[in-house]
Amino acid sequence: MTTAWILLVLFIVTIGGVLFLRIRSGILERKLLEVAARREKHAPKAAEVPTHYTSAGSKIQEYKITQQETLAEHNRSVSSVESEESPILESPSRQVDELSTKERESYDARDQARDENIIALRLLVDDLFEPSKGVSDEIPTDSKQDQSPIELRNTWIQHYEEPLNEHAAFIEREEIGSGIRIMEATEIENDDIQDRIEREGGKTGEVQISLAWDDFNDLDLHLFCPSGERIYFNNKKSACGGELDVDMNVRPTSENAVENIVWPESAPLGQYKVGVHFYKHHSRDDTTTVCKFRARITTYGKVRDYSGSITHGQAMQMVTSFTLNR
Repeated sequence: MTTAWILLVLFIVTIGGVLFLRIRSGILERKLLEVAARREKHAPKAAEVPTHYTSAGSKIQEYKITQQETLAEHNRSVSSVESEESPILESPSRQVDELSTKERESYDARDQARDENIIALRLLVDDLFEPSKGVSDEIPTDSKQDQSPIELRNTWIQHYEEPLNEHAAFIEREEIGSGIRIMEATEIENDDIQDRIEREGGKTGEVQISLAWDDFNDLDLHLFCPSGERIYFNNKKSACGGELDVDMNVRPTSENAVENIVWPESAPLGQYKVGVHFYKHHSRDDTTTVCKFRARITTYGKVRDYSGSITHGQAMQMVTSFTLNR
């Protein structure tokens, strides 16, 4: 082969290499732009922020993204393109039954303080729907007349939203679950949580936290988000994309109740804490003051099922937490 031919081959190889690198760079850049666009689309907007609240009830303030934060976000986007599509679910929180004797003593002391806190804040709902002696006597009697159960609960939250937020912020500090257990495969086989969600028109999504129980009591699901917000019956949609789309038994209508919080897409990374509050004991049929429940946590198609119980008069329970990470 002559020198001219060798030079021609080298030239063609060089041009081909340059074109390959440019095409590959273009593909990577498009992927990065898609990732950035998804993040921007579902990020909290400044205009929306004043309508959302932290777990303690304070408004989430507008913030400015610095150049360093933008660069860090860009670097995370680069690494996410090369990594798996779905975030990694880190191990859920430890449960009280897993603690050492010393740790258990400390937990019990905190648990007693939480129970005393809910009593001190006068948050036990004894007579919201039927006249009796209880803390809700502070709500004017005439305001209870001719109101639906939902209107009555709205009246209650107008009086007690601030102490409820204070109590929730106290609960959020806990890192240990209250004693739920992972359900056996045979129990899960016959569980109908998803059927109940579909019955009530609930959604499914990337991240989904569901609560089910089998009596007429009113349990409430509280979810502490990575953003600092708390999703619950008085703050059903968060700025970070989560939504409480099923909220049952404000009035004792079902003994096959369910509640559901879901991120249809773009669930934020970080720690999620799942709380359950025994809001109202409805004295109906065989409904008792001890309520067994099941919790289902779904993350990117992976399902974890738990069971536990809560007693009326207890503080809100921190049942478990989990973390989404890259």
